Amino acid sequence: MESAELRDREDGAGRTLAVGVVAARTGRLAGLGDPLDFAASFLRPRLTRLTNGGRTYPVRLVCRDSRSTADGGRQAVRELVADEDVRIVVTLAGTQVLPAVADACEEAGVPCVSSAFPWQVYYYGRGAGDATPFRHTYHFCWGLDTIADTFADLWEAVGGPGRTVGCLWNDGPQGAWSRDAERGFAPVARARGHHLVDPSAYTEPATDLSGHVAAFAAAGADLVTSAATGRDLALFRATAAELGATPRLITCSRWLAYPPSATGPARQPAQANVATLVYWTPAHPYRSSLDGTTAAQLADAYEQATGRQWLQPLGLAHALFEVAAHALRTADDPTDPAAVAAAVGRTRLDTVAGRLDWTAGPVPNVATVPLAGGQWQPGSRHDYELAVVTNPHVDGLPVGADLLVHR
Repeated sequence: MESAELRDREDGAGRTLAVGVVAARTGRLAGLGDPLDFAASFLRPRLTRLTNGGRTYPVRLVCRDSRSTADGGRQAVRELVADEDVRIVVTLAGTQVLPAVADACEEAGVPCVSSAFPWQVYYYGRGAGDATPFRHTYHFCWGLDTIADTFADLWEAVGGPGRTVGCLWNDGPQGAWSRDAERGFAPVARARGHHLVDPSAYTEPATDLSGHVAAFAAAGADLVTSAATGRDLALFRATAAELGATPRLITCSRWLAYPPSATGPARQPAQANVATLVYWTPAHPYRSSLDGTTAAQLADAYEQATGRQWLQPLGLAHALFEVAAHALRTADDPTDPAAVAAAVGRTRLDTVAGRLDWTAGPVPNVATVPLAGGQWQPGSRHDYELAVVTNPHVDGLPVGADLLVHR
């Protein structure tokens, strides 16, 4: 009798808790899916059971390919819901794909946790408002405001306050949200006393950025900020060099989570010596809530398993599973999507990506991640390594290098 009761408690009355994972594995964003794919593989043997209210439930991690498209992301959610009966979905990155996955989960009434996308774009860009939050979808990330503050710290490290900064912004969502007068990057940067030079927006992929180079030079902007792809950033740098107008420093918030690679017409690393935001490194003083794995140990595990350099999104990808597991452990009923969503909404958890607190705002459905300033510099273990060069906001993260500027 005791063994039968024990089996009933352990198998959760036959209710396996499936965690759905939507990651790009094919298409142009396949590289962006690597951290989430690795985290799922890394945690699958470690995350086989969860206990909630004295009952132990089997756990499955089920992955679907977004195919790097919004339609593919929506289809992945439909399959996870219909075929796998997932209790929660996690996803990471993709300007078009991530919102599509979150929207599909909201429509299906399935909890979703996502990251690596500025929270203003996630929240307001998907149609939520201060009085109309989402019911099932949650997110953790930095904001456009914190990007602007981090970049302003970098600009001021070059030459003090009141800098003139050229804006290399496209005509897509990155550019539109950077310019947004109420919730974007621009108003925060201007409030710090900086003058932004914003020529006409370019269309990706860019074919000619000489007009931007000329406009920045005419305005005396020796600093440039951008949300460009690696390809377009390489084109801008090559054009600026040809015209003798190389900026002293470029700050860029897009694609800079990944190590430099030769790209663009100059066949040079687009990110080399470009300054960017730092949200996770092996030096961050964080541990997994699942098993105590440190940031350094996670980065080392990735490099040992893949033979490739660690990636910033790796910490966020791992933390997605920590949040999902915590919600399933603490939900009033882990088999009820509404209860699991409510559990995410009250989550306060120390993860390998830092402290995540959905009870603190800045808006419902969102927890924030602090930023430091970094730069891709020539390294000792890899050709280029992400060095922390400014850090007024992340406790316990050392500044490891001086900011390099073009003279």
